[in-house]
Amino acid sequence: VTGAIVQTVILDSLGEAYASADLANGARQFRRCQSCHTLDAGGRHTVGPNLHRIIGRPAASADRFSFSGQLEDAGLTWDLETLDAWIANPRTLVPGNRMSFVGLRDPEDRRDLIAYIAVESAVE
Repeated sequence: VTGAIVQTVILDSLGEAYASADLANGARQFRRCQSCHTLDAGGRHTVGPNLHRIIGRPAASADRFSFSGQLEDAGLTWDLETLDAWIANPRTLVPGNRMSFVGLRDPEDRRDLIAYIAVESAVE
């Protein structure tokens, strides 16, 4: 029960659009990410950086990970809108970056994925 309450508080904090997010779908969508990213607290970097508590962080700010110069120079903060645009098409948001992911076209899949990352990142 506590887990459900925490999830609801986190989703509500993201705003109305995220309150109805499907976390099971977000977990399914994250499977596309997990070949390059970890999500757990203290998780290691792999091909891509660990994404634990990414929401609100400046882009290219993870310690001990080598980011592309394009991403370092982009001046982005990973807020909800920027994450949505990045997940939709990383190459459009920051041309020349090294992320090879082609993107998720479906806005509900992106919403669910971002919600899943937010909820999973709340766990230490």
